Amino acid sequence: MNNQTFITEFIFLGFSNHSNLEGFFFLVFLVIYLTTLLGNVLIIMATRVSPALHTPMYYFLSNLSFLDICYTSTTIPVMLVNFFREKKTISYEGCLSQIFFFVTCAGTESVLLAAMAYDRCVAICRPLQYPVLMSVKVCVCLVTGSWLCGLVNSVTHTVLAATLTLCGPNEISHFLCDIPLLLKLSCSDISLNESMLHVASATIGLSPCLFTAVSYILIISAILRIPSAHGRSKSFSTCASHLTVVVVFFGTANFNYDRPREGYSLDMDIFVSVLFCVVTPTLNPIIYSLRNKEVKGALGKLIGNYGFSGEISS
Repeated sequence: MNNQTFITEFIFLGFSNHSNLEGFFFLVFLVIYLTTLLGNVLIIMATRVSPALHTPMYYFLSNLSFLDICYTSTTIPVMLVNFFREKKTISYEGCLSQIFFFVTCAGTESVLLAAMAYDRCVAICRPLQYPVLMSVKVCVCLVTGSWLCGLVNSVTHTVLAATLTLCGPNEISHFLCDIPLLLKLSCSDISLNESMLHVASATIGLSPCLFTAVSYILIISAILRIPSAHGRSKSFSTCASHLTVVVVFFGTANFNYDRPREGYSLDMDIFVSVLFCVVTPTLNPIIYSLRNKEVKGALGKLIGNYGFSGEISS
């Protein structure tokens, strides 16, 4: 019988350096979580009720918002509960479940952002063929494919993590469970796990990032060929929000996973992970609502209609 059998829970050490600030951290992360839920729910509702947003770009956006809700709900609720517990724990099964959903959401978002870049590239570079190249069937296939990529990647890593022999201590220097953190606790061979991480980094991380970069090179070159300044500005405004979201997501993901681990303190690890796991999903609806006139207008009408209905009912 291996040592994995005896590990029934893990202890999070993520905020152990600042135990006197746990009440403050609770309020901050609660506000961030509620803001994420509210912002993304409003985006989803706006894309459903506004006819002007019944286009492929906003279909992808509503899926991104749903994904961000799942993303933050995987980590923040556990963190909020642990702020009130002297011993910050998560069960072994809970840890594997968190890894499964966290990796699924991260992988899916990476591929979905690449699909959204393809949508913008077709819209600007091939506008006459856009209705055919981005039909409803194509959009559904792209979104379904994004989720399948995330699920297959997550199932692979979760199953491999479940086979690890964990020798302890059962302490995780973080506020969440992740594959690299479990590998540090293993006393069994992790070569297969590490190989699959490299494969995932290339297929789910690097490939969508490169595809998105190439798409925007084509987009920018097409925009620069537009003769009028107004036409160039209008074309770029249609993809400015997505480009901002892409830079934030891949930038924080790269800094979180690809930076050297030596020489960084626990506080720096937590700060970088908070940017990637917590702040980025909160920024997405804010970026789209601030930089996109159609979304801003739809949100204004949605809030106005609900507010007006509330006044009538009262």
